[in-house]
Amino acid sequence: MTSSAPTMDIGSWLRGLGLGQYEALFRENEIDADVLSDLTELDLEKLGLPPGHRKRLLKAIANVTARVDLAGASSSAQPRTLQPAAESVAERRQVTVMFSDLVGSTALSTRMDPEDFREIISAYQKCVADTVQRFGGFVAKYMGDGVLVYFGYPRAHEDDAERAVRAGLELIQAVGRLQSGAPLKTRVGIATGLVVVGDLIGSGASLEQAVVGETPNLAARLQAIASPNSIVIGPTTRRVLADLFDYQDLGLIDLKGFDAPVRAHQVLRASTVESRFQALRTATTPLIGRDEEVDLLMRRWDRAKQGNGSVVLVCGEPGIGKSRLTQAVQDRLGDEPHIRLRYFCSPHHQDAALFPVITQLERAAGFRRDDTDEQRIRKLEAVLAPATKDLDEAVSLVAYLLSIPTGELYAPLNLTPQNAKKRPCRLYWLRWRDWRYVNQC
Repeated sequence: MTSSAPTMDIGSWLRGLGLGQYEALFRENEIDADVLSDLTELDLEKLGLPPGHRKRLLKAIANVTARVDLAGASSSAQPRTLQPAAESVAERRQVTVMFSDLVGSTALSTRMDPEDFREIISAYQKCVADTVQRFGGFVAKYMGDGVLVYFGYPRAHEDDAERAVRAGLELIQAVGRLQSGAPLKTRVGIATGLVVVGDLIGSGASLEQAVVGETPNLAARLQAIASPNSIVIGPTTRRVLADLFDYQDLGLIDLKGFDAPVRAHQVLRASTVESRFQALRTATTPLIGRDEEVDLLMRRWDRAKQGNGSVVLVCGEPGIGKSRLTQAVQDRLGDEPHIRLRYFCSPHHQDAALFPVITQLERAAGFRRDDTDEQRIRKLEAVLAPATKDLDEAVSLVAYLLSIPTGELYAPLNLTPQNAKKRPCRLYWLRWRDWRYVNQC
């Protein structure tokens, strides 16, 4: 009697390993259960996987192969389904849970052909997966028109709550761009808290990394009260995010299953606070144990005032107080004449090399979110006029950098990105004291 061929869902298997971000890559390269055991480290390297993930996959493949051999030896007549090699090891983790839902999906299903409706749901699920994975999120489960996402598991980041909210804001925009015949909307609930995570429940396509605790239930309840195209967060998430975003306080809300009312906030947009350091620390305590470092920086300042300038690099692990140290030096300077230039990079804009410069220019010009293109151009003229002899050239190039259409106000540059980089913007008389709003890198 011939044994049934082993069946395996590559996507579920990868998600069980915590490597769901490679599902699309495996499918694009037609890697299925039949060729899985033939993969080598060189193959995975060519696919662009980092060393740690290559090792993890090869170990998992070896375990799967061993299980298939064992199953074949015990019963060759029964069909078998390969199980993920990841072990069920539960652990306590601080996790941010996102629950997203497609608004009005029931109404859509009643007036659409089932195949057309399936395409919309698939497009929505793919949109969610692609968006959250860019921010380090892990898609734990698809539930029809709902998607459950973890931030902080299986890989933790110091800013998981922020990543979740930024992913939610981008998701709302991305879903609105989906081609479906009618505008699609989503709503998002986000909660942060201590959970027990890691138990593997189910098998095959129904495999799920279970999270046990109050947090996922809270995220689901918050999603249910959210308006279309909005994000509602719980109290712990709001406290962790501090002033990184603008919020609307929704007050205390009675949620099903919770004994006491829960204070909820709707996230409106990213805030315009000058720096992450200021946004996350509304109050600072006295700096202790850094006298030597502060004195060193002040000595370098004294030398600079005498004409002997230097560059000081302050480096170290995240969270040890680098920004706090520079703030202490700034406080020491007080009213002493000086020019401060600060640029802040962002882990969420790693693909935008000029992000700190663009942000600094927008702050210097005093851009507002509701400004029209013409208003932005006029603000650029005002801030660049004292700094250049050729205002037309300066405004045209800076507007190009900031992706602001000039319309009929200025002739289009008609430059390729490469030629635009080579073209000098002659700001001969740039007076840095005019650039008051700046960022820090």
